[in-house]
Amino acid sequence: MQIVQSVSCYCCGCSDLVTAITYSRPPEGETRFAFSDDSYFREVVRCVRCGHFMSRHEMDDSTLYTQDYVTATYGDDGFQNTFDRIISLPADRSDNVGRCNRILEFAKKNLLTATCEDREPTILDVGSGLCVFLYEMKKHGWRGTAMDPDPRAVFHAQNVVQVDAVCADFFQCDEVGRFDLITFNKVLEHVQDPVAMLAKSKSFLNDGGFIYIELPDGESAVHLGPGREEFFIEHHHVFSLASIAMLALRSGFVVNCIERLQEPSTKYTLRAFLSRDPSCCD
Repeated sequence: MQIVQSVSCYCCGCSDLVTAITYSRPPEGETRFAFSDDSYFREVVRCVRCGHFMSRHEMDDSTLYTQDYVTATYGDDGFQNTFDRIISLPADRSDNVGRCNRILEFAKKNLLTATCEDREPTILDVGSGLCVFLYEMKKHGWRGTAMDPDPRAVFHAQNVVQVDAVCADFFQCDEVGRFDLITFNKVLEHVQDPVAMLAKSKSFLNDGGFIYIELPDGESAVHLGPGREEFFIEHHHVFSLASIAMLALRSGFVVNCIERLQEPSTKYTLRAFLSRDPSCCD
């Protein structure tokens, strides 16, 4: 495989990258976005040190999450329908229920007994999208705030899920309060610089709070071919066990645990619980 040295790995800084996958046309099942309609060529490169994957192309996707993503993914009238379908899934077929149950289990042991005995625990869900996560956590007594750059997602969070919501780009947001839990559910893979995004979350985290991140697992998916959803064009990054640990370290967090699973939807996923590194200053 060709060694690519024009960029460095965002997670570990290594400059030795190999081409893992090349696409000359969209793979079957990939959402068609306006920016990718004309000339489609991209490659996925992999870091030889930590196994991290990065997607490289010259198409302009700069307005994807403020304009095109919701319409292309859910259709003009499919937002509510998709939400209804997901929340009606049986627990054993729901990625979201499994996610919430794991967070509740972790919080019971590591957060609630220490800091939230006399109040509702609070969550900031960054990139809230359909808001199925906060819908489920609300049932368990958590007070959620949704953040999304698309006003349609914010309207849905406020009026359907009935939680607080902020229409904002997380990178541009300076004050939303402090929270016991900040979640990035399948979000960090969508941004160019996941290290900077995760590092910014420290300023919104309560003392004793934690971060939950959920990311596509490239190590498990790559062996099954280039058509895997984990490598679709909207993912700038696809992670490995080593690169998720490096992501946390470079962002000023320590890893409490990392877990690998295949979800009911068949997605290969890495999830991790992080806490602020006491040796790092905000």
